[in-house]
Amino acid sequence: MSVALLWVVSPNSQLSNCFGFVDSVREENRLFYSSRFLYQHQTRTAVFNSRPKQFNNNNNNKQKRNSYPLDTDLRHPCSSGIDLPEISCMVASTAGEVAMSSEEMVYNVVLKQAALVNKQPSGVTRDLDVNPDIALPGTLSLLSEAYDRCGEVCAEYAKTFYLGTLLMTPERRRAIWAIYVWCRRTDELVDGPNASHITPTALDRWESRLEDLFRGRPFDMLDAGLSDTVTKFPVDIQPFRDMIEGMRMDLRKSRYKNFDELYLYCYYVAGTVGLMSVPVMGIAPDSQATTESVYNAALALGIANQLTNILRDVGEDAQRGRVYLPQDELAQAGLSDDDIFAGEVTNKWRNFMKNQIKRARMFFDMAENGVTELSEASRWPVWASLLLYRQILDEIEANDYNNFTKRAYVSKAKKIAALPIAYAKSLLRPSRIYTSKA
Repeated sequence: MSVALLWVVSPNSQLSNCFGFVDSVREENRLFYSSRFLYQHQTRTAVFNSRPKQFNNNNNNKQKRNSYPLDTDLRHPCSSGIDLPEISCMVASTAGEVAMSSEEMVYNVVLKQAALVNKQPSGVTRDLDVNPDIALPGTLSLLSEAYDRCGEVCAEYAKTFYLGTLLMTPERRRAIWAIYVWCRRTDELVDGPNASHITPTALDRWESRLEDLFRGRPFDMLDAGLSDTVTKFPVDIQPFRDMIEGMRMDLRKSRYKNFDELYLYCYYVAGTVGLMSVPVMGIAPDSQATTESVYNAALALGIANQLTNILRDVGEDAQRGRVYLPQDELAQAGLSDDDIFAGEVTNKWRNFMKNQIKRARMFFDMAENGVTELSEASRWPVWASLLLYRQILDEIEANDYNNFTKRAYVSKAKKIAALPIAYAKSLLRPSRIYTSKA
């Protein structure tokens, strides 16, 4: 199942060798394409181990790209003990049955993220631009190159979103690129062409690398961009950990008993992106909305996008033996897995799909108010993502709910037509009365 990253990704792009997942995903192999993509351990420690203390909180069909062999080596080089303070991990726990609903569990994570942003001093602003002209060789110049490479990847695989990021301030733009690349690399671990080589142990290594990254010890060029980003914005590690937990879920789970289970999966693999992004995108200074409500809207957009992915990809997932639809709701509609594997569009299926689409649209509606509350320069790419992804639901309807053999997609003409609409919406001022927590 592909991950909805809040960003509009070309449906015909193939990451494949771009991220270097060839032999590096196997248990003990390491693969280096070029030493200039890696930092020597001493340099890495000296340059990136300067996180401000206030941020050390307690807390698939894609176009093949050979331009940059962006290696993902799942063995992290920093083997020293990890003493990073832990956030209470209510969502990512997999031990036993939970006593509360998935929505309640995720809401607790939202509260923690909102509180983290609220702790940041409101008057703290500084020029975060990297100036290569004054950078010392091997330090800031490498960091600037790291961000440039993240931007190039974003431009290739999320063209529409990339254009929108150009309206952001330079520091926010680079930070969003770095987050995007990390999410794409994580998704490719279990959904890319070499996914068969990925084991739970490999994901454990990836999480260890994440912890090193947050502690100022990036392993490669692309990690370096994100490692720097988390020193400049109140980005918390918990949503990143939860996304990796979503990848673990994909390895062990192919059915979801009810929407509560599916909601948790959607949070793990897509809602987390909203929580990662809000601290970077920023909330408009004149917004009257609570920080919590903006986070909830970002979460809703991630859930909506992932539900849309699921409804679009029913046929493709069925070919892999996966059904990302609530089993109890299928049964209530008089359907079963056998009907999905048969791939026949019946009236029962149409009625079932109408209800699923209605729910996805509800989450898009929940997301809309929150987009307006973001900082003005950050709104356009998010509005573009929302409008274009929501149109996929229209295309499923236009295909008479045949998502078994027809892939719903938004035509290039419709994408182009949506961009000025998204831009016009991005100019709307924040509401003076929007303070809802939902």
